[in-house]
Amino acid sequence: MLDEKDKKTYSNFEYDSALNVQEGVEQPEQISNFYLEKVRKKRREMPSVEQLVDGIIHGNRVMLSQAITLVESSLPEHNRRAQEVIEQCLPYSGKSIRLGITGVPGAGKSTTIEALGKMLTALNHKVAVLAIDPSSERSKGSILGDKTRMEELSTDPNAFIRPSPSAGSLGGVARKTREIILLCEAAGFDTVIVETVGVGQSEVAAHSMVDFFLLLQLANTGDELQGIKRGIMEMADMIAINKCDIDPDRAKLAAQQFRNALHLFPMPDSGWTVPVLPCSAYSHEGLKEIWNKVLEYVAFTKKNGYFYNKRTQQNLRVLQETIENSLKERFYSQPGIEERIEKARQDILDNKVSAYAAAEKLLDNK
Repeated sequence: MLDEKDKKTYSNFEYDSALNVQEGVEQPEQISNFYLEKVRKKRREMPSVEQLVDGIIHGNRVMLSQAITLVESSLPEHNRRAQEVIEQCLPYSGKSIRLGITGVPGAGKSTTIEALGKMLTALNHKVAVLAIDPSSERSKGSILGDKTRMEELSTDPNAFIRPSPSAGSLGGVARKTREIILLCEAAGFDTVIVETVGVGQSEVAAHSMVDFFLLLQLANTGDELQGIKRGIMEMADMIAINKCDIDPDRAKLAAQQFRNALHLFPMPDSGWTVPVLPCSAYSHEGLKEIWNKVLEYVAFTKKNGYFYNKRTQQNLRVLQETIENSLKERFYSQPGIEERIEKARQDILDNKVSAYAAAEKLLDNK
């Protein structure tokens, strides 16, 4: 037991010691109320359809970005407003060259786009880049980091880069990319570049929305003739053997092999002979030749009428796809549809009904 003197000494030690823990400073909120109020105010002051359209046709990038956000939104209210914006922008669209660029991962798509874009802006072109970023099958999220790969182009006043998630769309192309192309054209961009996530049969989705389809290949990845096994070869309007600065001789050999392989394919409907050129996005070798071929293709197909016929067919394809998507959305938006689908799944697992019969029953709303 401590006497009164020891208690007093201990008490002084407790309060005077450096080991004593002082009360901490109250921490501020992680998000300031000022910022939250600013966000709420911004949401309340969402521009009208007329303001968006006026801003887009006058080159206001903030309005263009907000309109693209509306287009990409899945909310019905946003979709209705987006369609109104697109409809009013239609008379100002259709005047650009739509260029699709695809290739295997690592082929240098982003680097090529930046080098080509910088070359075009130096020639007083206005370039819009729609970089489609693959979405995760697990988390459904996307990195959307293409701007970091195109640091110089992203700061160019004559360029506009918009990364978008693929969100499971066919061919790695965002479902709303066609509408975004129209908005960019209305904003005055005369060259629209669509970068897709990879190659394969599903790349037909990208081909169906551009005028010129450029396929990037590599010279040092094995047997180049393996390319003839892919349907993408039939859709390419030009093949570029990228990274030719690493091994020029190998690149020339690969280009010749691809030319030989292309002779196995029938002549395309455009009547255009697909060129194969070596290039290097790093040293800028062959970039001028690529752009000259794009211009040559556009002039050639406009002269024989294929250019305009292709755009007409693309619009008709949009009609068909919109009908199919709308039917799908209406089906899944029916009241109680989730419970009916779950019951159908259980009946299939219990071998009470076949999958085909269950699907027909759901479609017939029985």
